[in-house]
Amino acid sequence: MKKTVTTLADGRELIYYDARADTVRDAVDPRPLTRAVSRSEIRYDELTGDPVTVASHRQDRTYLPPADACPLCPSRDGRESEIPEKGYEVAVFENRFPSLSGGVGRCEVVCFTDDHTDSFADLTEERAALVLDAWTDRTAELSALPGVEQVYCFENRGAEIGVTLPHAHGQIYAFPYVTPRTAAMRRRIDAHREATGRNLFDDVVAREKRDGERVVLETDHWIAFVPYAAHWPYEVHLHPKRRVPDLLALDGGARTECPQVLLELLRRFDRIFGPDAPPTPYIAAWHQAPFTDGRREDFGLHLELFTVRRAPDKLKFLAGTESGMGAFMNDVRPEDAARRLREVASA
Repeated sequence: MKKTVTTLADGRELIYYDARADTVRDAVDPRPLTRAVSRSEIRYDELTGDPVTVASHRQDRTYLPPADACPLCPSRDGRESEIPEKGYEVAVFENRFPSLSGGVGRCEVVCFTDDHTDSFADLTEERAALVLDAWTDRTAELSALPGVEQVYCFENRGAEIGVTLPHAHGQIYAFPYVTPRTAAMRRRIDAHREATGRNLFDDVVAREKRDGERVVLETDHWIAFVPYAAHWPYEVHLHPKRRVPDLLALDGGARTECPQVLLELLRRFDRIFGPDAPPTPYIAAWHQAPFTDGRREDFGLHLELFTVRRAPDKLKFLAGTESGMGAFMNDVRPEDAARRLREVASA
């Protein structure tokens, strides 16, 4: 992998990741951009203690532009975008409209391909491996920034999820706090250790492997399963079989297999509802241990992949119980979801 670091016209960082060591990235951003003004404020819910980021500047962010004005396409044919080069493999840049900014974290955009019509599932294994390298590199770089406690790599896919740019891309958030979901996991890890003397992630993976009913796929180094109490109609958790706290700690075998496994899962998601259904909207979320946690080795890196679609023409909306009380109701039995995801293998 070759990494080329440069800057955009307004001073934001732009990083190219290329498979070939002799690739040259020297295009200059010619746009007359002024430095973006972004002020984020973190407040804490007095009743729950949960952090809430107030980022009113994001009201003006780019929203569903036409294909010929996509800011994530390369700059060519007279069009200037966030990527000055005429073509690229993987590119990462600081978000011009970040949720976290002004010394309270950082937000980056990860462009998986310069092809406007491709999805992540369309990538080759080599390109997916380059994306994994980019996620890993950014995790290392962002975790070293002052005040950063947790690095979160994720992809939102589909208008139903709320995506504002249809070009295949993901995001990375460097949080200045431990997120509520991770904090809840941390409490469960500690309680399980105290009660059993064992690791929670190890026990969950061992149980799913032993039961088998919810396992979707398994390789030498990875296992994917629908969780016992899945929140979403179709939800899969992907774990390396050797527990590690973050992407940086993956060994060679797991790192080599990861692109193949991830692509297979995403392709199965697109086949859940049949060949005539529109692309499946999803969120793919890498959970990594907080970098300020003195017991981070107890945490298990894993990917949570889920969709809000529950049937070809129906969505799972977070209504009164979920949004109001955080009490999820699932319309699809997890064992049935796992069976369907096994059925669509290599279809």
